[in-house]
Amino acid sequence: MKTITYKQGMDLDTILKRNDDEREDIRNAVLEIIKGVKKEGNAALLYYTQALDHCVLTHLQVTEAEIDEAFAAVPAELLDIIREAAENIRDFHEKQLETTWTYTPQPGVILGQHITPIERVGLYVPGGKATYPSTVLMDAIPALVAGVKSLVMVTPPGRDGKINPTILAAAKIAGVHEIYKIGGAQAVAALAYGTETIKAVNKIVGPGNIYVATAKKEVFGKVDIDMIAGPSEVLIIADENANPVYAAADLLSQAEHDELAMPILVTTSAELGNQVIDEVYRQISEDLSRKEIAKKSVDDYGFIFIVKDLVEALELSNQIAPEHLELLIEHPMDSLEKVKNAGAIFMGAYTPEPLGDYFAGPNHTLPTSGTAKFSSPLGVYDYLKKSSILSYDQAALQSVYPKIAAFARCEGLDAHAKAVERRFED
Repeated sequence: MKTITYKQGMDLDTILKRNDDEREDIRNAVLEIIKGVKKEGNAALLYYTQALDHCVLTHLQVTEAEIDEAFAAVPAELLDIIREAAENIRDFHEKQLETTWTYTPQPGVILGQHITPIERVGLYVPGGKATYPSTVLMDAIPALVAGVKSLVMVTPPGRDGKINPTILAAAKIAGVHEIYKIGGAQAVAALAYGTETIKAVNKIVGPGNIYVATAKKEVFGKVDIDMIAGPSEVLIIADENANPVYAAADLLSQAEHDELAMPILVTTSAELGNQVIDEVYRQISEDLSRKEIAKKSVDDYGFIFIVKDLVEALELSNQIAPEHLELLIEHPMDSLEKVKNAGAIFMGAYTPEPLGDYFAGPNHTLPTSGTAKFSSPLGVYDYLKKSSILSYDQAALQSVYPKIAAFARCEGLDAHAKAVERRFED
């Protein structure tokens, strides 16, 4: 891990390696896959699944029998945990629901907003280096709370043509309507453009590798997307009283996601920073199942920033705008108003980041790579559309139509002006 004494004006994007250029070779490969799926449909999906996932499929859609078989394979205790997590997630997201509203600013006038759910949504669930039933819950449940009637999940199969049982169990518990055994850019293309088997969706959500992220970027406009998710990141603000064992463990909880994951400690204490570094490498040396991934993340993207005080720590954090922000400080609630940019905020020594990943209820699909400066966690609001409502009666329009006509002519749009004037011609 690299230790840096923070100074105002530092080029943080360069230090954190956020200036990496988009790889043109990956974009070209993705465009070729999208073109193939648009032209060949199911045949392209079967071809790319064999070529890229090394799996020969006989059918794309997961059957009810496969879901039942997977459900039976998951230990009952784990199913109970998934159900309880699902309830926590549902309870939290129900508080985000919006409803249609109107008001009457003057007699004869009704204005408002009509709220409707997106009709059909595609949910991408990654496979590969890890299995994420938590992603199923986090992305599916808000959609269903919003009222989405057709929720479609895609996820890459293993070489045996099967989906990890916990993924299917989580999908059943969440209430996903359709599941298909496809992954990668080809799955994103199928969701966006449709095939003989898969009906096109209106929005695609869910994280994936760089090919999935690039494909989502390319189909945006044909469909909506949630975000372009980068590698996971956590920033911990710790004072001199923080427990270095806790801090190190929480940094590693993100480092094990991906070699590109970014674990950052910001502290007022150089001594604590050194203790955390020692503890990080001590914990890596333990029997972590993904120690190689965690070590590469820590070595390449792990940072300790030394700051003069808590004010400077929060200033630095707001500039970085981390996906996960942990406040391992005394009285964290006192600093909440000073946090301007963060995907999720974890308050105090007993609120570790994995609590949010799995169980508490708030969504774990969060803005990365500094995008918390302008975006929010995935929520019910991402699955809702808003239409404006306008209603004027004759008297209400008559009282304002000359002003509308004058405004329209100011812009050189005579037909706009006449559209209101003709209603009051003799």
